Amino acid sequence: MLKKFLPNEHVKSIFDIRPESLKEKQIHGIITDLDNTLVAWDVADATPEVIEWFREMKEHDIKVTIISNNKRERVKIFSEPLDTPFVFSARKPLRYAFKRAAKEMKLQKDEIVVIGDQVLTDVLGGNIAGFYTILVVPIVQTDEKVTQFNRKIERRILSYMHKKGKITWEE
Repeated sequence: MLKKFLPNEHVKSIFDIRPESLKEKQIHGIITDLDNTLVAWDVADATPEVIEWFREMKEHDIKVTIISNNKRERVKIFSEPLDTPFVFSARKPLRYAFKRAAKEMKLQKDEIVVIGDQVLTDVLGGNIAGFYTILVVPIVQTDEKVTQFNRKIERRILSYMHKKGKITWEE
């Protein structure tokens, strides 16, 4: 069961995820979290760097869908200027939002990666739904109250995995 908490990859940020390397892996779609994955949880709009990352993905015909547990207005304000589909109130780690995003992209599971900053929502949800998962380092170290609780559990799981040799990256 604990292996469901392990991502397939761990990178510092979304900017380490390049369209060329995704294409080599036959990846044509990305399901990504929003808060602390693309921008800090308290930042409303995409940064110029994030806008450029989305542009590069689109240029390489890689579809991107944002799924977030956040409210509609928050996700809509961020996603619409990027012309990017989104799922709000996703209830991650439940698999429904992941499957919905894949269906709307018209792609198979093995053609999609799930990217996020949280083990308990993004990685667990992506793994349960059968996707390749990439964990990114949270953009900022502050979180909303609910996420703060999740982070405590997450640190324990990651610490245990590290001690067992299941994790090879630095904390």
